[in-house]
Amino acid sequence: MGRASDGTGVSMSGGPIFRLDGKVAFISGAGSGMGAGIASMMARQGARVIVNDLVPERAEETTASILREDGQAVAAAFDITSLTAVRDTCEKLARDNGGIDILVNNAGNAGGSQFVPTPFADMRPEDWDAFLSVNMRGVLNCTHALLPGMRDRGWGRIVTISSDAGRIAAVPGVSVYGAAKAGAAHFMRHIALETAEYGVTANTLCLGHLNTIGEPYASEIVRQIPCGRLGTPEDVASAALFLASQEASWITGATLAVNGGYPAI
Repeated sequence: MGRASDGTGVSMSGGPIFRLDGKVAFISGAGSGMGAGIASMMARQGARVIVNDLVPERAEETTASILREDGQAVAAAFDITSLTAVRDTCEKLARDNGGIDILVNNAGNAGGSQFVPTPFADMRPEDWDAFLSVNMRGVLNCTHALLPGMRDRGWGRIVTISSDAGRIAAVPGVSVYGAAKAGAAHFMRHIALETAEYGVTANTLCLGHLNTIGEPYASEIVRQIPCGRLGTPEDVASAALFLASQEASWITGATLAVNGGYPAI
């Protein structure tokens, strides 16, 4: 039977809950923002964290921060949209770390820093890949590289970070981004079906409006969030930690909205 909590922060089996001692977690796009928050929290809970980012300096900065807090971390800078880079690097990382138990598909973008919401009919086809490459293909690449090892060892956790744009159509002009995020979430449902018998779970977090958005939009949107504030890296990290833990072993194929209640549908 799985462990349950008695409400004191201790599992029924006598140990602390949500611990990741002895586990190795690979987190893509963990050089800043939500990914850095997830990496830091998992390290505090005992995991050895592999911090991936496209930019080496960002990966090293998050890694150094974790090491300063006596956590275990290693930087791994490479492009997750390159299947060759993912295969070669993840194979070495798995070998050097005795396997990788947890994959957090966090890396994603809305088409780049110059993104402007655009109706699909007005988009250029050559712009589609900016949304699809990281948000969809990157998830496929990392999952394909790390899933076989989890399956062989009989334990694994895959958590994919999606968006409310992939769950509902609430904001115009983000159709391809939303489609990529929806595709990643539905991919997790299929992976959950294929891997549950091997002790591997696959789940998705759909994020709402986070504190990375700027003004004046932030002040306007926060009034529509029932919880009264924007999301933080800690909010996302707490949900990811739960899904990566032993306590969530009977949860797979799920899509959890982490959005402060907006939109409440």
